Amino acid sequence: MPLKRDLGAWSTLAVVVGSVIGSGIFLVPSAMTASVGDPGVVFAVWVFAGLLSLAGALSFAEMAAAMPEAGGGYVYLREAYGPLWGFVYSWTMTWVGKSGGAATLATAFFYYLAYFFPGLETALARIDLPIGPGGAPLEITTGQLVAMALILILAVVNYFGVRLGGLVQVVSTAAKVALIGGIVVAAVAWGEGSSAHFRETISAPGGVGGFFAALVAALWAYEGWADVSYVASEVKEPQRCLPRALGAGVLVIITVYLLANLAYFYILSPAEVAGSNRVAATMMEKVGGSTGAGLVSLAAMISIFAALNGTLLSTARVPYAAACDGLFFGAARRVHPKYRTPSVAIFIVGVWSALLVLSGRYEQLFTYVIFATWLLYGMSAAAVIVLRHRRPQLPRPYLTPGYPFVPAAFVAVAAGMLTATLVNSPRETLMGLAIILGGLPFYYHWRRATDSALK
Repeated sequence: MPLKRDLGAWSTLAVVVGSVIGSGIFLVPSAMTASVGDPGVVFAVWVFAGLLSLAGALSFAEMAAAMPEAGGGYVYLREAYGPLWGFVYSWTMTWVGKSGGAATLATAFFYYLAYFFPGLETALARIDLPIGPGGAPLEITTGQLVAMALILILAVVNYFGVRLGGLVQVVSTAAKVALIGGIVVAAVAWGEGSSAHFRETISAPGGVGGFFAALVAALWAYEGWADVSYVASEVKEPQRCLPRALGAGVLVIITVYLLANLAYFYILSPAEVAGSNRVAATMMEKVGGSTGAGLVSLAAMISIFAALNGTLLSTARVPYAAACDGLFFGAARRVHPKYRTPSVAIFIVGVWSALLVLSGRYEQLFTYVIFATWLLYGMSAAAVIVLRHRRPQLPRPYLTPGYPFVPAAFVAVAAGMLTATLVNSPRETLMGLAIILGGLPFYYHWRRATDSALK
């Protein structure tokens, strides 16, 4: 039974914008500022990361319009490089990339919820094994349990149909964009800020290493623009809707991020931005006291909620697509007869994402996710060039502007970023690579079983 095309233009756009604007804009400016020390460079990193994401989105748009199937990058790598690379994409996104992203978002949700309920950060239990962040003992907090519950609740919501998940996405995305806009207006209109902050600098590593460290943080904030390609088989008029949603969505996101950072640095000095774990809340506390900080914490939670819903809505389609080709657990290809959703795949992703909440703190989680994700994003963008040569007769309703320079630039910068991440965060990077390599025995097992069934 096929999946049902129930996502319209607004739902498709909301998946792009809502899946991207989550926790990053509220949390990562501090890490970026601490890495480069100069607000001007911070803005340059935001613009650079945004243009890089736009280049990737425009590259994905060509393939999404040509092959509007469930799974997105899984399909593109399968067609460009063969079934092994398609499997690597599905395996990595299921167990590391998107599930780790969901865990990171849920962790950030409880960070902001802890503003209202500080007891959430209190450890309930401790496991004296070196399996926690940085190889330390693992501590389990009340907040982590709340984060896990949130993931499972949204998994249930998306079980009951892509139309319901899409409606939740539209409403929550509209609410969070309006709230972020309100925060920016409140900071500029009523805050006692100073334009001198934009010219101040602080001591920081800087240089190429500092730039790439800030870029990793910014790219996490932009992570999620490819999610809409995973649900391509459920989008109405995909040849028209998908390219528009990808291009327009990333432009909206760049604008929102730059306006938010203008507000941050207008109200706060670079030292205050770098020293805050919740920069938006710190800013609004200066503008409106505890009430302002409470409002921004609420806005952050709504923003993260929408991003988490978008991630869970889309991600289950990746293992579903692989299972349909015999390259994942067979149960994952089941479609619910009434709700027309990949019901088993949704719960695989939901349960695993919930478990990953226990694996680390916010900063370690987003580094762990970004390397594995961008490795495959780079290969997916390169697939645009490969498929132009391998399948020149493939109907392409949309062509990537600036081809081949746009996808080539995306691939080149992604390679540099991956190298810097490997050098700066070897433990998290190697953990991601180990999970990728751990999937190869499964691939060969499933491939043999599929080949035998076809004989």
